[in-house]
Amino acid sequence: MWRNVLAGLILSTGVTLVHANPSQPSTAPDAYQQSIEQWRAARVARLTAPDGWLSLIGLEWLQQGANKVGSASDNDIVLQAGPAHLGVVTLDAKGRVHITLAPGSGATVDGKPVHEATLIDDMHVIGHAQPTKVAFGEANFYVIDREGRKALRVKDTEAATRKHFLGIDYFPIDPSWHIVADWVPFDPPHDLQMGSVIGTIDTVKVPGKAVFTRDGHTYELLPYQEEPGGELFFVLADRTSGHETYGAARFLYAALPQNGKVVLDFNQAYNPPCAFTPFATCPLAPPENRLDLKITAGEKKYRGEH
Repeated sequence: MWRNVLAGLILSTGVTLVHANPSQPSTAPDAYQQSIEQWRAARVARLTAPDGWLSLIGLEWLQQGANKVGSASDNDIVLQAGPAHLGVVTLDAKGRVHITLAPGSGATVDGKPVHEATLIDDMHVIGHAQPTKVAFGEANFYVIDREGRKALRVKDTEAATRKHFLGIDYFPIDPSWHIVADWVPFDPPHDLQMGSVIGTIDTVKVPGKAVFTRDGHTYELLPYQEEPGGELFFVLADRTSGHETYGAARFLYAALPQNGKVVLDFNQAYNPPCAFTPFATCPLAPPENRLDLKITAGEKKYRGEH
């Protein structure tokens, strides 16, 4: 799912890949610097989109049975936006979710003015389909599933976090953090326990490890893939975490290994959604990916409040 945080990795062209080397000059070649600046622009555009992570205004966990939903205080789930009484969201014993909209709510389900509907959550959609969206005015919600727990993820294009976004601070672009690491495949893949900010623990399959050196020391990082054949996804922390950078983790994607090598461009290390909003469900960096190294590249800690 986190693959959608990015608008896509923008690959540099005509640039020689460099290994970590303390003697490497910190001034980025023009082509490489431009590629990182383009990547940053795409990243910010995705983050600030009307339905991007900054639009989150709620994470409302469903109780089994009927959950009255709306902005009025007498609802079981009180929304920050929308009609006073939107309707009733029912979670049955098998984990299925159904909504019955209140008369006059003005809400739609996947763009249709229906009275009731089944809501498909983000973990049970087929292929690249989207979860069922309930929209009302500038706001909407859909159901997410986290280790069997169901919640409403609520968004609003007028969210304060989006309207008052302060921008992103970065370390200087430094080509020495564009690292060609060795790739050590695991056959079979290893299991890795991934915690999250909401207390869940998920077991993911790790296809191998990236091994690189910096300042004479060797480091390893374990990725997983969010979908079969997809890019490598690293959730990592380092000695800047909690100081210059967000404490829980930063994210990094990498293209699939080729010829026993994998490119780790830490200039593209970025903050998870939880750095900007309390309503996300981000994974935490596992102990295996907490490096005794200051990665002075990529995004810094967000200056805003949440």
